[in-house]
Amino acid sequence: MGVGAATAIGVAGCSHSPADVDNPSAKASQRAKASPIGDGSTADAGPQPNQPPEPERLEPGQRPPQFVIFSWDGAGEVGNGLFPRFRKLARDHGARMTFFLSGVYCLPESKKNLYKPPNNPVGASDIGYLTDAHIKSTLENLRQAWLEGHEVGTHFNGHFCSGSGSVGNWTAEDWESEVEQAVSFVTEWRTNTGFKDLEPLPFDYRKELVGARTPCLLGQDNLLPTAKKLGWRYDASSPGGLQMWPKKRQGLWDLPLQQIPFPGHSFEVLSMDYNILANQSRNTTRGPRSNYPAWRQQATESYIAGFDRAYETNRAPFFVGNHFEEWNGGIYMDAVEEAFKYMADDKRKDVRVVSFRQFVDWLDAQDPKVLSGLRKLDVGQKWRARTD
Repeated sequence: MGVGAATAIGVAGCSHSPADVDNPSAKASQRAKASPIGDGSTADAGPQPNQPPEPERLEPGQRPPQFVIFSWDGAGEVGNGLFPRFRKLARDHGARMTFFLSGVYCLPESKKNLYKPPNNPVGASDIGYLTDAHIKSTLENLRQAWLEGHEVGTHFNGHFCSGSGSVGNWTAEDWESEVEQAVSFVTEWRTNTGFKDLEPLPFDYRKELVGARTPCLLGQDNLLPTAKKLGWRYDASSPGGLQMWPKKRQGLWDLPLQQIPFPGHSFEVLSMDYNILANQSRNTTRGPRSNYPAWRQQATESYIAGFDRAYETNRAPFFVGNHFEEWNGGIYMDAVEEAFKYMADDKRKDVRVVSFRQFVDWLDAQDPKVLSGLRKLDVGQKWRARTD
């Protein structure tokens, strides 16, 4: 979770039409059964299906597309149907998302002693462990999500946000250990669970993994040297970013959650469901039910206001962070879905709902001088043909 804080292609300018991902191709499914890696928990299925065309390079003075990236921290399916719900929403609109998987969601609690979190007891986890049935559901959804074109990143493992063992106190070496363990839980789930009735995840996770979001947006400074060493391409852990075009930090694209308008207030809120909750129900996930309709509307309008500000002005990419949770009666999931449909509406041209990985593919294809010009546009500053 976060912390409290003040040219069209396909449908709605997304990378594909909905028909592209209704059912992953038989060819892709067949490849997913081949070339097992290690114990067969993962497999080399070849290039990921349902990806956009090669990124086009903006011409000087050309208005950029409006990129929108929805991401999900944890990405566990715990029987509430939220993972498949938002996969379907993406399919319906030809969109892609990023799922930041918590590695322990692939590890049975009976094997928790395999997890040795830095500066915490062996087997500790502030987000607990999933049941065997929920691990299976998570693995099945991850497999289908990748075949549908989504990205699988990492949210690391135990989600430690307080005390001496907080990720905010971890060293670069601690992060390296945490990453290696997260990868091992994903690439060795078959050994650790004993499941024999599931197909492998259809990707080499060590190659797939190019970005992350840290628990509670803590510890980025010491994570970045490790991320660079591992060859990652971006990090999405910065808190309180402005709605401006991003730049690199220590060689990685720095893609922060953003401050967006918060209707009814003079301050802005971070673009994540938990942060909106923290400002509505004061950190309890079960506030008074009588407030749910108003809070749901406020959350929806906040996301839409953030999108509109970017879309109508500097076209800065819009980042939204989420959790598969039913906090305050599930109002934040409803708000995200309603706002998503608004952004992906056909009448809004040049909108591309993509994963973080797809977005950095586009960034890396651009003329650095053009990107530099875009970065000069402030929050809410109107785009103009010349930005240099």
